[in-house]
Amino acid sequence: MIAAVSEGDVPGLRRTRIKICGITRPEDGWFVGILGADAIGLVFHPPSPRAVELDQAQAIVASLPPFVTVVGLFVNARQDFIRRVLDAVRIDVLQFHGQEHPAACAGFGLPYIKAIAVGGGIDVVACVERYRSARALLLDSFVAGMAGGTGQAFDWSLIPVPLRTRAILAGGLTPANATQAIVQVRPFAVDVSSGVESSKGKKDHLKLVEFFRSVHRADFTESNG
Repeated sequence: MIAAVSEGDVPGLRRTRIKICGITRPEDGWFVGILGADAIGLVFHPPSPRAVELDQAQAIVASLPPFVTVVGLFVNARQDFIRRVLDAVRIDVLQFHGQEHPAACAGFGLPYIKAIAVGGGIDVVACVERYRSARALLLDSFVAGMAGGTGQAFDWSLIPVPLRTRAILAGGLTPANATQAIVQVRPFAVDVSSGVESSKGKKDHLKLVEFFRSVHRADFTESNG
């Protein structure tokens, strides 16, 4: 019989996964893949400055090294639009940032991530219960009228402790605060976009290197603490 083992049971086993969102250029997709990103995010929400057209998305996906998960991000999108994207682009996981119904999120035959804004009186526990079918929950900053990507951090102490080890932490992460965030929250993964950019939609490769170093530093600290 194979015993069930969690990352916390074995010293040095824990590794925080990394998702780089808002990729708009093939060279950035290739670079984050070479750095060791577990996933990239492609934004299919036209109001966003990081939104990509189908031909852009195809070129980015074609540039990726093996074993990088492609996440497609949508905000209250029509089902026919989502299906058109899925027909044209290799998407492995869906990510929803709007008020989508859980059944709609789960209706495309793909695993999905649901973004939850933390703060502003939102009941995080109730949201977790509502989206039980989600593969993961992405915790982002609450900013009225915005669906994420604001670059603002939130009070990490608001995250319920039982949720932390299965959460994707987002919102205002940078190379400067990633180590602290991971040591404090111990999320399953981190998600960054604006914190590693030179301008909206263009990733800064030096900032990316520093962000990865910060994440690895946190994992090393935890494993050897």
